[in-house]
Amino acid sequence: MQTLTATEHAPVKKVHFTGRKLLPWLVPGLLIIGWQVASMLNVLPATILPSPVDVLKQGVKLWQTGDLQTNLSISLYRASIGFLIGGSLGFGLALLTALSKTARALLDSSIQMLRNIPHLSLIPLIIIWFGIGETAKISLVAIGVLFPIYINTYQGLTTGDKSLLEMGRSYGLSKTKLFTRIIFPGALPSILNGVRYALGVMWTTLIVAETIASSSGIGYMSTNAQDFLDMKTILLCIAIYALLGKLSDLMAKWLENILLDWQQKG
Repeated sequence: MQTLTATEHAPVKKVHFTGRKLLPWLVPGLLIIGWQVASMLNVLPATILPSPVDVLKQGVKLWQTGDLQTNLSISLYRASIGFLIGGSLGFGLALLTALSKTARALLDSSIQMLRNIPHLSLIPLIIIWFGIGETAKISLVAIGVLFPIYINTYQGLTTGDKSLLEMGRSYGLSKTKLFTRIIFPGALPSILNGVRYALGVMWTTLIVAETIASSSGIGYMSTNAQDFLDMKTILLCIAIYALLGKLSDLMAKWLENILLDWQQKG
């Protein structure tokens, strides 16, 4: 009987690996193809839902005029700054309340109470405080990001493996080494899960922030297009937000693969 070598098996494995990589894009791809076919057959009139090709052409047109990249860069700036501010505050507060019983008793109850207030309901207050400039939009994003980071970081830091902590103490590890070698590594999966969730909240919040009293950004482009019944630009903005959300999630997964590689090897 002829035996197969490892080299002969490699192409099959490569095909299977490629198939798994492409599988998540199968449903979106089929929907886009079906959408295009329905538009070509005039099942979906262009006034109601322009075809994907028309939306893509509109994107190329706006890119050539410079409007697309200008508004996209502004949206990315607002999202990234808001995420950094809100994420840093959420992580810092979680670290403080998780490691200090006094801080936990003083702050955690108040933070949990504020967390239950829908952050988008604060828009009127934010506008009164900060006006309609960049500070208001970035502040709203930061507030939306803060609580997912806080909750997941706090949970990860306070629900570690008790047996590992006891073992570390029995070996005479200092509090600093207990944190860096046991508590924080054990909390990483929960922290990164919070980052992924916060990224989704970031884009959702930004969409709303940019559609209210704004003169720039992808959300502004969508609102402005709505006034002129420009369906192609509206759909383009929706597609851009969807792609940005997917890209953010892929970056979060990539970060997880790097920081949690020790778990897979274990």
